[in-house]
Amino acid sequence: MAEPQMRIAKYGIGQVVRHRVFPFRGVIFDVDPVFANTEEWWQAIPEDVRPSRDQPFYHLYAENAESEYVAYVSEQNLVPDDSGLPLRHPQIDEAFTRTEDGHFVARRQAVN
Repeated sequence: MAEPQMRIAKYGIGQVVRHRVFPFRGVIFDVDPVFANTEEWWQAIPEDVRPSRDQPFYHLYAENAESEYVAYVSEQNLVPDDSGLPLRHPQIDEAFTRTEDGHFVARRQAVN
């Protein structure tokens, strides 16, 4: 059986993105080159909208109108968020510093 072909991630750590369908946005804090979550998580997605596993998946400090949380989202479901609107997720300030031009830079590099 052939290995799935990995693609280069379209988005980077510190980039602000929003979901293509659902009303949430966030900052990317990690990237998996292909799906790396549990089978249970995968099966919970309705089959007709389940994304392909062989694409980058992003860990986001995400927020919607009601709450802040961590999201795991396929690349096909993200688009850049250039709105410039502030983000309130409390972990953003722990993980990133913000440059004068509004970009997020990781405070420290991952060790693994």
